[in-house]
Amino acid sequence: MDRQNIKNLSLEQIREYFSQVGEKPFRADQVFQWLWQKHASGFGEMTNLPASLRSSLEQHFDLHALREDLVQVSEDGTVKTRFILHDGDLVEGVMIPSGERSTACISSQVGCSLGCRFCATGYMGKKRNLDFDEIFDQVALINRQSLARQDRKLTNIVLMGMGEPLLNYNNVLKAIGRITAPDGLAMSPRRITLSTAGIAKMIRKLGEDQVRFNLALSLHAGNDEKRSRIMPINDSNGLDSLVLALNEFYRLTHNDITFEYILLKDFNDSEKDAEDLIRIYRKVPVKVVNVIQYNSIDQGGFSGTGEKRTEEFMAYLSNNRVNARLRKSRGKDIDAACGQLANKTTAGSLL
Repeated sequence: MDRQNIKNLSLEQIREYFSQVGEKPFRADQVFQWLWQKHASGFGEMTNLPASLRSSLEQHFDLHALREDLVQVSEDGTVKTRFILHDGDLVEGVMIPSGERSTACISSQVGCSLGCRFCATGYMGKKRNLDFDEIFDQVALINRQSLARQDRKLTNIVLMGMGEPLLNYNNVLKAIGRITAPDGLAMSPRRITLSTAGIAKMIRKLGEDQVRFNLALSLHAGNDEKRSRIMPINDSNGLDSLVLALNEFYRLTHNDITFEYILLKDFNDSEKDAEDLIRIYRKVPVKVVNVIQYNSIDQGGFSGTGEKRTEEFMAYLSNNRVNARLRKSRGKDIDAACGQLANKTTAGSLL
């Protein structure tokens, strides 16, 4: 057998390999548990295996595991981690504590190809997709951080970090399968939200595959002209096509849909912009609109909407019976807030 990452093997494939080399079948179950429940980072940690078997596994397989490269802690308790991958690439994930909740914001790609003007990751370009086990490992390691810092397991996962999840469709779904599996992290899919910039055919595919997790659309403008100016993906995935895809997704799954809307000063924060947002809101069975404070990045040329206009914008939505909530930014002091992930070392306490 060619040397490969053992995490790419199913339990049945590990059992078959062990059978071929004369090992007892239950050893395969032990290895699988170490990989997906105990989150071993090396074969040497699998202490209930004989030393000879651990040595044999090291000779025949790789075990790719994320490592913490840099951990930064915000004044508000948010923790941003830069992970180093097996090939030396870097990706970031965030642990966000809030009341009784502990949320992991995870990445799906190294960089991003979509070039959204308000997002630091978009200026990096895309280097590669993350493998499914690399997505899983972010959750496993952030879960450990939550247990250590909050004395509780993760309650929620959002795929809102680096990358466009729907452009890494197979790995993302396979990772979520492992995260939700009883012999994995056993998390409820209802506690998972995938955020997309909006790729209509892939949103429809989510519906056809009858996924059980929730969906968030990064909307940020309620008309095509403005949305295309800040999100080039809108040129090929306009709002009409996204409305149709979201309705099809809901028809097939009945999963929650949310809109994400970053307020950009003098760009999308006027009463007319609110009216455009309301018009789209009424075309889709949206559970809630998350209105997000803009977090500054080195590029982009935008600034955040002031407090008074933000209040006016929110009041206009409320007066028009839009279920909207203002999402306060977390981790801004360590560049961990929405739109700021870009593998940039910033100030903060380093562990």
